Amino acid sequence: MQELALPQLIAVSILPVLFAVTVHEVAHGWMAKRLGDPTAQMLGRLTLNPLKHIDPVGTVLVPVVLMLLGGVIFGWAKPVPVTWENLRHPKRDMALVAVAGPAANFLMAIAWALVQKTGLVLQGSLDSLAIPLIYMGEAGIWVNLILMILNLIPLPPLDGGRVLTGILPGPLAWKVSRIEPYGFFILLGLLVTGLLFKVIWPVLSVILLIFHTVFGL
Repeated sequence: MQELALPQLIAVSILPVLFAVTVHEVAHGWMAKRLGDPTAQMLGRLTLNPLKHIDPVGTVLVPVVLMLLGGVIFGWAKPVPVTWENLRHPKRDMALVAVAGPAANFLMAIAWALVQKTGLVLQGSLDSLAIPLIYMGEAGIWVNLILMILNLIPLPPLDGGRVLTGILPGPLAWKVSRIEPYGFFILLGLLVTGLLFKVIWPVLSVILLIFHTVFGL
């Protein structure tokens, strides 16, 4: 991605970022509906229309600023509402709802890897199509894997924090859940200090190596 100028980087990243955050949230709502809570569906959030999910800060401002700074690109959408009282087994089911988002990002990373592979196959014979597919596929892999790993950090209100509270015994789960009001500020601190990338990179590099080996990228 380093060969691209900023306008080109933004152009190839728009679709991967929008799909990454949109499908992530829809996956939460879809899983909640399967487990007994129709709240997301009733509010019109079980749709792939990105306009229903865009957060001006998380979906637009943060990814653009990170691109300008040359940092890791990630973002977020408006959280899909879940009424935990509607779930058949609230404690367990909230963990399943939480993990659905990162799981969707992993599947999208695979889809974008296939897009990039298609571009590589077409390279040399149809470059006008191949080059955009290669770079867009690369952006899609990175964005989705970063979003997956980031959300699996066991820090409320991230998905990993909700999974953790879902599997811990009641008293411990309650103590972990009390971190949630401060979770965003902790995450912001990790980002500003560069520690967030140090946490993400070892896992990301291993998964990227696996992707490149399996798909021949």
